[in-house]
Amino acid sequence: MSMSRASRSQERLVVVGGDAAGMSAASQARRLKGPDELEIVAFERGHFSSYSACGIPYWVGGDVEDRDQLIARSPEEHRARGIDLRMRTEVTELDVTGGRVRSRDLESGAEAWTSYDKLVLATGAHPMRPSLPGIDAPGVHGVQTLDDGQALLDTLARTAGRRAVVIGAGYIGVEMAEALINRGYEVTVVNRGQEPMSTLDPDMGRLVHEAMEGLGITMVNDAEVTKILTGEDGRVRAVATEDAEYPADVVVLGIGVRPETALAEAAGLPLGDHRGLLTDLAMRVRGHENIWAGGDCVEVLDLVSGRERHIALGTHANKHGQVIGANVGGGYATFPGVVGTAVSKVCDLEIARTGLREKDARRAGLRFETVTIESTSRAGYYPGADPMKVKMLAERRTGRLLGVQIVGQEGAAKRVDIAAVALTACMTVEQMTALDLGYAPPFSPVWDPILVAARKAVIAVRAGSAP
Repeated sequence: MSMSRASRSQERLVVVGGDAAGMSAASQARRLKGPDELEIVAFERGHFSSYSACGIPYWVGGDVEDRDQLIARSPEEHRARGIDLRMRTEVTELDVTGGRVRSRDLESGAEAWTSYDKLVLATGAHPMRPSLPGIDAPGVHGVQTLDDGQALLDTLARTAGRRAVVIGAGYIGVEMAEALINRGYEVTVVNRGQEPMSTLDPDMGRLVHEAMEGLGITMVNDAEVTKILTGEDGRVRAVATEDAEYPADVVVLGIGVRPETALAEAAGLPLGDHRGLLTDLAMRVRGHENIWAGGDCVEVLDLVSGRERHIALGTHANKHGQVIGANVGGGYATFPGVVGTAVSKVCDLEIARTGLREKDARRAGLRFETVTIESTSRAGYYPGADPMKVKMLAERRTGRLLGVQIVGQEGAAKRVDIAAVALTACMTVEQMTALDLGYAPPFSPVWDPILVAARKAVIAVRAGSAP
């Protein structure tokens, strides 16, 4: 039994989850309060702390040579800063009324209760595993943590065959397909959607489809996986849909992730429509004064639609941790929400999006106009000027920017940041046309592609709003 709260002179912060949000919160709280004021105990069930999950596909594909390059801070470094980080220790129960958590050492099996004055939940997310025959067979891998990445690499090292099937074509699915191609595998992607990258509208996703096929990836769209077939040894041998079977020596799940909130749900904490924890602007769990939550286990406010969303990104997790740590440490900070910005790549094709897709805008009840333009990354006469396509959504009548999608070569993706700032500032497309963006022939045409799209959107809004 741990020491009771009444018998301790300093407060105790307990953090559940040792990655981006949890350890950012712990580190920020430690900067604001020393060990004499605040004891910090953190639990992590895996083998690694403070790592870049976003970098796992590049490690698997060989772009990142060493796993440790993805680790920002080791457990030993956290402990040296006065954080009692307990690795390979899983929290199995939250006692909110009693202010304590039950944990189990995964090596020894020993269990213990630890009391807290303040609690941070940073339990992350887990890969979606559809309830299919054979889904738990050896050789089927979800990829969310460094442990998952290491397990996949171990399978690749001991598997003689060179056929891989990726189920799903979201960010992880697309990135893992490229990683496996880079490792010399014959890759098939089975996707239930009309086109890959469902975070884009299908017309933009088609460009990603073409790039994937250009890499040698076989794309199977509009296909629902019905079961995973296994051989006599019990290992995966194929992925089946209603119409076909696709041989596989290894299967990677790229269907997406869900918030890891079973603990929170069992403790009666509030969850949203996407099963993520609900918090206020200070990242405090709603209705609970001394419990905070951040990272992939929470839902966040979409500033464009005004609705709650679940977005699993390291950028948000680190910001959540900074906000939580400041509040736990006696300061004050808020996380106002997101506009849904994300970037990725397939070979040399860059993919970016922010704000709403067409179906998002319809779901939110918005009337809108869409425009698509083709431009180049640099002045057309300058060497290395590559094509890009920009799609822009604007609200009818008001002209408020609603969303931007960009697909193109080098220099395309990060242009989405201009749109992300405009969305956050609630700018209209007409206001955007006056933005004073940097120009020189090596960097952009005289009219940047974002501004070209905004000018075209202004015309569309005026035409669509005419009586």
